[in-house]
Amino acid sequence: MSVSPARAAAFDILFRVEREGSYASELLHSASYRGLSDADHALTTELVLGVLRWRSRLDDEIAAASSQQIAKLDLEVLLALRLAVYQLRYLDRIPARAALNESVELAKRARKRSAAAFVNAVLRKLSAQTKSDKSSTTGSTEAHREGSPQSIARAWAHPEWMVKQWMQEYGLEVAEKICRSDQSIPTTAIRLRTAKAERELAAEGISLGAGALLSSARRVQAGDITKTRTFREGQIAIQDEASQLVAALVSTGERGLRILDCCAAPGGKTLAIADQNPDAEITAIELHPHRARLMQKLRPDKRIAIVVADARALPTTQRFDRVLADVPCSGTGTLARNPEIKWRLKPADLSELHQRQVAILRSALNQLAPGGRLVYSTCSLEREENEDVVTEVLSGNETVRVIDCREELVRLKAAGILTWTDPSSLTCGPYLRTIPGLHPCDGFFAVILEKSKHLRG
Repeated sequence: MSVSPARAAAFDILFRVEREGSYASELLHSASYRGLSDADHALTTELVLGVLRWRSRLDDEIAAASSQQIAKLDLEVLLALRLAVYQLRYLDRIPARAALNESVELAKRARKRSAAAFVNAVLRKLSAQTKSDKSSTTGSTEAHREGSPQSIARAWAHPEWMVKQWMQEYGLEVAEKICRSDQSIPTTAIRLRTAKAERELAAEGISLGAGALLSSARRVQAGDITKTRTFREGQIAIQDEASQLVAALVSTGERGLRILDCCAAPGGKTLAIADQNPDAEITAIELHPHRARLMQKLRPDKRIAIVVADARALPTTQRFDRVLADVPCSGTGTLARNPEIKWRLKPADLSELHQRQVAILRSALNQLAPGGRLVYSTCSLEREENEDVVTEVLSGNETVRVIDCREELVRLKAAGILTWTDPSSLTCGPYLRTIPGLHPCDGFFAVILEKSKHLRG
């Protein structure tokens, strides 16, 4: 029996995610899988992201039916089992026989022929069980009733330590809403770069809805945006609305600005800033040469000077009017798009990230001109990467003050850029804070810092 292209591709991608630390979304959109039909690519995406979202629940079922401990299973065997159980429990349109038989073949294809009988036995045992009803599959009733990190983590397939952090920071109800949102398929948001883009997308069969936060944003309701001429020509950019909002905070409408983007790749915010400041002088810093080259290739713009350097030791003595420090972070605000993060991230990683973020922010502040403003941002929900970084860097520093983000959001609202009806609901104290499950976007944090004008530049 042959394996379908979709299941073969899903297996290969999941293997690389686990073995190489690759990101599923990047692999799914890579050239390797462009030859898949639309239907096969859609199924591949469903299988890959579904398995990653619900991994711990899938493993619980496998463990209960297996004669061997999961930790002792070869990765190829475990992936074949996870793919089948996901189809059995979560996809109503997939025949159980197809899910079972093709996972047995996947094990053989991965040169684990000796494990085929084991895979078959485990899956026959599981397929004989009654498929969980929807409430049991999602587990929301159980998790809310018990109200513990353990029950929420188990029901919504998240690491317990992560849920515990969110409960301490945001409370039980919000923590559960974050977990629920992480398990959903996120909406694709775009930013319109030209006046004709929306009209041309409609002509290409793309159905759009209004943005939830910003007037320049649209939400894709139907159609594959990446296959349109409008996308290939660069008239639009795929970008979450919270990410777009961070870029908007950098721009104040002034002319002739010198702008620095400290951690630029993949370049979405850099390009947004360039579009909003057509006469600005923009320098974009990227640590990794291959990412800098890709940024130059995908987002060519003569207004942007791309420099390969470490943001912790910026190679310039120039001072900038505006600085964006969108630092490398855990990415816990993007788990709906990148579910593999929750299984890779460990509590100890937050301390290492914190130290790196502190170093970048200090370096970035040194490049800020007197009277200039810096936006520090992450797509993390963790205090260690957000408020704690700002507190440590500003401790004893009397030359920099925090600007209340609400002031800028009100300005954006008055200018017709921000369409969200309640700007203050996007803030926590003086900070911008969007939370999945509460806001229709990824989870982002941002703070605006201003350097005193009474300094020698």
